Amino acid sequence: MDDTISYKCPCCGGTLVWNSTKQKMVCEYCDNEFTEEQMDELSAEEEQKTAEPEMNWNVSDSGESGGQMEHMKVHICQSCGGEIIGDENSVATQCVYCGSPTILTENISGVNRPNYVIPFQLDKKKAKAALQDFYKGKRLLPNSFAKENHIDKISGVYVPFWLFDCDANAHITYDATKVRIWSDKNYDYTKTDHYLVTRAGEIGFEKIPVDGSSKMADNYMDAIEPFDYSQMTEFSPNFLSGYFADKYDVDAKESIPRANNRVKNSTEQAFADTVRGYEAVTPRTTHINVENGDANYTMFPVWMLNTKYQGKNYSFAMNGQTGKMVGELPTDKGKFWGYLLGISAAVFAVAQLAVFLI
Repeated sequence: MDDTISYKCPCCGGTLVWNSTKQKMVCEYCDNEFTEEQMDELSAEEEQKTAEPEMNWNVSDSGESGGQMEHMKVHICQSCGGEIIGDENSVATQCVYCGSPTILTENISGVNRPNYVIPFQLDKKKAKAALQDFYKGKRLLPNSFAKENHIDKISGVYVPFWLFDCDANAHITYDATKVRIWSDKNYDYTKTDHYLVTRAGEIGFEKIPVDGSSKMADNYMDAIEPFDYSQMTEFSPNFLSGYFADKYDVDAKESIPRANNRVKNSTEQAFADTVRGYEAVTPRTTHINVENGDANYTMFPVWMLNTKYQGKNYSFAMNGQTGKMVGELPTDKGKFWGYLLGISAAVFAVAQLAVFLI
């Protein structure tokens, strides 16, 4: 049984990829379009045509693997027959020989199959344009960095996420003060009243996102939020065609501490917003219990670029649905000192003018 999928156009045999603009599978050669329902029908027909009798061989594998290959797997490209080597978490990739998008089915079956997916809404052209806009206005950005062709290496990746639902019961106390100031003809008076403020209640949380990939920087994944859940749909391998994807390597149980932290921060903020009318408010005690916790495995669209400049790695991530961008940029030291000296000279000139006017 084949463990890969490569979608082919039934009209011309060309490669089908997910088009984020049309929200359909589109042939790269004849431009025919197919809905998800049509793809399911075509897949069912293809399975019937290619069904083969079961043939078992009593042969043991005497080979041994080790080193860096220990966690790698070899798959066969359905287009050209070439070997595709990916790690144990790869879900969607491309054949290095013919470039065909390939989906590794074993990593999206059973417990590895996502419940939901948010399809890409922004294509590579828009992602590159957004990255170029991100560069604009950055006075200290080296000219050579912006001009290099690394921007063409930007890749669309479906990142595994856990979406947590829960109810939070909280009891929080605060130390608060009110200050009253008045005067008479002899003295100024200040009176400070101290209060113990209590807040208790329940907050329901839905779809708290926590990325399930150790390869992705958590701060980047947090920064490109939020995602629009109204466009979330039931998972289908069709959405992965033409993109890269990995299954989770941080499971739901391991992701609970990050979910708890987000619940705690959001609950504390929501309760603190209700404590009003005081000059100063300081939390004293916080007790938060989580109940009815559940998690759903989901894939979110992200455009990623990892590039090296003068020996240092720089990463950029863009929300493939909303276009929100985050990343670190290098600084041209020559521009930095020139800019700093320019500011210093301007301040000195203003000071000299002030002295002259005086």
